[in-house]
Amino acid sequence: MSVTVTMPQMGESVVEGTLEHWLVQEGEKVEKDQTICEITTDKVDAEVPAPEAGVVTRLLVSEGDVVEVGAELAEIDPDAEATVSGGAKSGSATPTTDRPAMAPTGDSSVRATPLARRIAEDKGINLGTTEGSGAGGLVTKADLSGTPVRATAPGKKSATSPAVSAPPGSVLEFLAKMKVPTHRVREDERVVPFSSIRRRIAEHMVVSKIVSPHVGTVAELDLFKLVQLRDGLKNSFKAERGFSLTFLPFIVQATVRALKDYPVLNATVVGDTLVERNGIHVGVAVETERGLLVPVIRDADRLSLVGIAERIEELAQSARKKTIGADDLQGGTFTVSNPGRQGNLYGFAVINQPQVGILRMGEIRKTPVVVEHDGADTIAIRPMMHLALSYDHRVVDGVTGNGFLFAVGRYLEAAEFEV
Repeated sequence: MSVTVTMPQMGESVVEGTLEHWLVQEGEKVEKDQTICEITTDKVDAEVPAPEAGVVTRLLVSEGDVVEVGAELAEIDPDAEATVSGGAKSGSATPTTDRPAMAPTGDSSVRATPLARRIAEDKGINLGTTEGSGAGGLVTKADLSGTPVRATAPGKKSATSPAVSAPPGSVLEFLAKMKVPTHRVREDERVVPFSSIRRRIAEHMVVSKIVSPHVGTVAELDLFKLVQLRDGLKNSFKAERGFSLTFLPFIVQATVRALKDYPVLNATVVGDTLVERNGIHVGVAVETERGLLVPVIRDADRLSLVGIAERIEELAQSARKKTIGADDLQGGTFTVSNPGRQGNLYGFAVINQPQVGILRMGEIRKTPVVVEHDGADTIAIRPMMHLALSYDHRVVDGVTGNGFLFAVGRYLEAAEFEV
């Protein structure tokens, strides 16, 4: 009886992926746990192993196809006889490309999957000294012990990549049926196809706007005390920790305190119920060259300010180096968006589903403001920042949303943090 290979679940928010490479072909014999293909999602890349030893009888998906979690990828017959040897070109009618070359690497000729080869290049690992556990000594991702999954290199997809299908009931199908005004492309204009991650981001943003009625509110904060606190700590902090102390850890810890005060902002909607999450796991939006990623600071309510700062640094570095794992990109209960020094005055971010709120930082600017000194009003130059909250009006009322944002601002302006 044939065994079906299906698209695996790679994180709670991952619903589909792109089949990038077939490493086997129809009629080829494979061993159990041998890598047969590579999948790219908006989070990470992954290798799909053969669940049983046997012969690949059918490849059901072409390279470049977008497939949903649970979709059938291939069939393996444990009792069939091989009709082609490994490395030969496929003679099947399934429209796949030739297998990626297993070129010599290091001091000896090494067979490795494309994903393992990319990880080795990023981490400076010599594949020539790596023992492969795959069929015939093939080096896979699992053989690079302790090496996180690497994200797809930008520009990998070409202008001739297959078009994305629109599964029934999907947002893509919904949009395809809408009469949206579109631009007629001229011959002198450059057409840049969406990358895999850009397609995922685009769909996620549309889904969020359709599902959650967004409401926004803004707070203006005087960070005079916080700036003084950070200025007094930043030199010693960098000398001891090896990286700079930014304002982001303070924002995250203030957010955690406010989420304890207003747990509805740490909840999610399931059907017609509100589910209050167990644990506060704060996602921090990070811009990378492949697009926006949101690494998660797990159990942020159990971490000190220094612990939050260290975790943010670890996650940001791994995200930018494309070595972040799927576990670090899932399970968030609330998100903080940090657009950086050029963040402008303020902006409203789109809620990261299935959360119900997202906080976006604005740029800190020295601004003349009226302050009270010795019982009299006076004008002073203060470091001011705007915080903008977007919340899901299905479950968060205006009073609650405003109260939460006011609480975040109160904690930041008081600057009572232990470092």
